[in-house]
Amino acid sequence: MTAANILLNVNGIEVIYNHVILVLKGVSLQVPEGRIVALMGGNGAGKTTTLRAVSNLLESERGAVTKGSIELRGERIERLSTAEMVNRGVIQVMEGRHCFAHLTIEENLLTGAYTRKDGKGAVATTLEKVYTYFPRLKERRSSQAAYTSGGEQQMCAIGRALMANPKMVLLDEPSMGLAPQIVEEVFEIVKDLNTREGVTFLLAEQNTNMALRYSDYGYILENGRIVMDGEAKSLRENEDVKEFYLGVGGGDRKSFKDVKSYKRRKRWLA
Repeated sequence: MTAANILLNVNGIEVIYNHVILVLKGVSLQVPEGRIVALMGGNGAGKTTTLRAVSNLLESERGAVTKGSIELRGERIERLSTAEMVNRGVIQVMEGRHCFAHLTIEENLLTGAYTRKDGKGAVATTLEKVYTYFPRLKERRSSQAAYTSGGEQQMCAIGRALMANPKMVLLDEPSMGLAPQIVEEVFEIVKDLNTREGVTFLLAEQNTNMALRYSDYGYILENGRIVMDGEAKSLRENEDVKEFYLGVGGGDRKSFKDVKSYKRRKRWLA
């Protein structure tokens, strides 16, 4: 990776909640433009906090970046508002979908274009593009979001982000609560958007198998620290990742939690 094609550079950040709870402990990562980068790890590892630090949503959770830096195309962004981040093309799709339940699918999608200044025609063109990627949303366009399935709501949340013409989408736990075939469908669309539209994705995902199948590069978080990173292909073939995250290999198989943390770190970081 050259400095010229790095869209996002997170350098040694620490995040503290309520002035006392240290959640991220020196997290560093890079997201090249036009790539899919995955943040993986168990529940509570710090994936969502990392995304919120990038999109400046920590303040609403009484959190703050207290050390390190976050740069978007070389510009420090820690002090920018969420609205300013949207104007720079960074959109977060929150965990749990968060559609407006009382609005129709199409009304939900159009809220994503609220900040657009390029006219109704351009917004209409983007809406049709979203419907091309998510034909199920077109079928349900007049249905209230509250009466659609979990998969349709996840597609709506991603589609709403696309309506803002993003350069980078921060996607938080896209597979959560969805049936396996719907998860695959969602990830296929993410890959398609990346390939065809050039949208950069930073996704947080507990489903390591899916994340590594569809991403270019991965970081594994544990207790607020990055303990391993690499090209997705090399992580898929790594014996520790196979044993602790993919549920294969390791001979006498143990759960990830059964192995003492310091032993894992010693083996991984040696």
